[in-house]
Order: sequence, then C-alpha cells, then structure tokens
Amino acid sequence: MKSVDHLKAKLKQGETYRREDLVNFSTSIDRHLAELVGDGTLQKLSQGLFYYPKQSVFGQAPPDEKKLVRTFLKDDDFLLTSPNVYNSLGVGTTQLYNSRVVYNHKRHGKVRLGNQEFDFRLKHKFPRTATPEFALVDLVDNLGRLAEDKLSILENVARKVNVMDKKALKKAVDKYGNVGTKKIFAPLL
Repeated sequence: MKSVDHLKAKLKQGETYRREDLVNFSTSIDRHLAELVGDGTLQKLSQGLFYYPKQSVFGQAPPDEKKLVRTFLKDDDFLLTSPNVYNSLGVGTTQLYNSRVVYNHKRHGKVRLGNQEFDFRLKHKFPRTATPEFALVDLVDNLGRLAEDKLSILENVARKVNVMDKKALKKAVDKYGNVGTKKIFAPLL
C-alpha cells in the first residue's frame, strides 16, 4: 500500500506539482495531498496545483515563476514577461506594474496561482526570450493598457527606431506586431 510517506518521498523541495502527476505515488491521492497541505509540507496554489516550498535563510522561498507556469500549462511553449520590461527601452515609460504576462497558445485571462496573479494572453507568435526589438513591438501592441502618455511614448519610439537594428526590428514587427502596430512602424522602417 502506498502511504503518505511514500508520496512525500517522491517530492522535491522547490518543485511544483499537478495532482495528476502524483496520482501514481499514492493509493489515496486526495487524502494524502490534504494531509501534506495540512502539515505544511505542500502549499495548494490552485485547484490541483501544489508547491513543495524550498527553505532559504529568509524562510520559505516562493515557487520559481517559470516552473510554476510550466506546471500550470503542462507546456514549455510560453513567454513570461512584464510591462516593466518597457522601462529598459529608454522611451519614457516609468510606471512599475505588479503584473506578470504569459504569452501562450492555451490559456487566456487572469489566473491566481498562490499569491501571484498571472495575465495569460493567447498569442499566435512570440519569441522564446524577450529581445529589445520584441519588447518595443510589444510596447506598441499594448500601449492602450499602459498608464503612460501615449503620444509622448510614440514620439520616443520613433526616435528609438533610429538607434536600433532596423533589420531585426522589421522582422519583429512583421512577426509579432498586430495590425495597428504594423501601421505605426511602417513609415519608421
């Protein structure tokens, strides 16, 4: 008989798990998960999603965001980013946002996983990592969602185009930009 100790022995600190990933290690998975959540071994992040906290010198470390999203989506094909990335472009954005955006092919909408909220957005194409060119295109794509002076930002984007790799930027606009973004960049490239 597979006991709660057998299940616990299969867990690793710092990892996130789906209920379905653990079902083979227990004969009574729901009761065993409830016991492990009750004794503090696991934290329930959302329906069917659990985290085995890793201890650090400052206490329990939160789950790694990429691992958490990977476990939630059951997929590696996503881009985890934030509107705060725009601040590094030097186009006048200064706001700090307490949000994480996940471009993916499966989910859409805001989802709370543990203490964090993720904004899942369906997008047909996105890079594996956010390049400066993608970030600039993404900024223009999402300008309406930002608490910034839009005209000022667009003027700064026009200036920024002149100091960026235009070939790489054109490729990013063609590949990742929405229709409105392509219209804005067309005369600049």
